[in-house]
Amino acid sequence: MTQSAMKQLSQYLNSIESFKAVKLPAKGWVRALRDGLGMSRRQLADRLGLSTSRIQRLEEDEVSGAVTIKTLRKTAEAMDCVLVYAMIPRESLEATIKKQANKKAIQYLQGSSHSMKLEDQAISNKANQEMLEIITNKIISKSTRTLWDE
Repeated sequence: MTQSAMKQLSQYLNSIESFKAVKLPAKGWVRALRDGLGMSRRQLADRLGLSTSRIQRLEEDEVSGAVTIKTLRKTAEAMDCVLVYAMIPRESLEATIKKQANKKAIQYLQGSSHSMKLEDQAISNKANQEMLEIITNKIISKSTRTLWDE
């Protein structure tokens, strides 16, 4: 991803970060909105061309996580709602990338460090931290494509 595209995505994610705090209602969004609208299962079923038992199942599937996005989108439209679907990183993209690059750098340094200890050339913790930072930054600047390879 180009720096420009990553910056734009980061800005967008920052603008919707507050959605991370949104919790699923105990009985699911479909049931909560249907109840809020004063709409019966039969009425929703008629709008979707489904049976009332299918609506009950749809509400159960939403709570269990088995409902599809396609079904939720159609159901939302039937209730004059908009389905909002997003994946929001726990941390910024930059922080997530740095954490992964740091993990890779630690793996690299552990191999080198072990060899140096065997040769009685161990380096200080401070020098090790500086080297870790340099390698982490080098990994990030090189390419994030291989960053996620195990």
